[in-house]
Amino acid sequence: MKTIAIDGPAAAGKGTLSRRIAEVYGFHHLDTGLTYRATAKALLDRGLPLDDEAVAADVARNLDLAGLDRSVLSAHAIGEAASKIAVMPSVRRALVEAQRTFAAREPGTVLDGRDIGTVVCPDAPVKLYVTASPEVRARRRHDEILAGGGVADYETILDDIRRRDERDMGRADSPLKPADDAHLLDTSEMSIEAAFSAARSIVDAAFKHQQF
Repeated sequence: MKTIAIDGPAAAGKGTLSRRIAEVYGFHHLDTGLTYRATAKALLDRGLPLDDEAVAADVARNLDLAGLDRSVLSAHAIGEAASKIAVMPSVRRALVEAQRTFAAREPGTVLDGRDIGTVVCPDAPVKLYVTASPEVRARRRHDEILAGGGVADYETILDDIRRRDERDMGRADSPLKPADDAHLLDTSEMSIEAAFSAARSIVDAAFKHQQF
């Protein structure tokens, strides 16, 4: 199985790294966070409740992973709705099953999220845990929103990131944490190019060791 599992908190840079790594190796890429957002969007679009686990799980089981549009799913309201259904065990089970099916695709895959190395693909030959300080992540998100022509308040974003960290790391089902055999990559003081170079070195070494 040529799967690269990349985990980490919000705005640590794992999404950008994952897409670039997938591109350079010619692998398929899946941002698993989008699967929760897509499930939430489907519920919102159909006027279905966000607090009915059975309904949400049914939507999750019928989700088409090929139709995930990052630009649409990045809306704040969808993210808030996704955080509510992401704590539901049956929703997580349905989406983890779909993510594992995706991970088996040839010639290889890169999956990024919160529990790829610990739950979704614990046998992945390469695991990265990408992180950065909350302050740095908030600044990146703030600058990204401004660059896109939006309006953002740094302190509000920082508070939101800290709340998400607490929620992700403190949940009972699949909490955010590095796998025991994950390579830690702190990007707080790194440019995207430096982080990509470091990540690629780790991946190259791991694949060479696995003799793929």
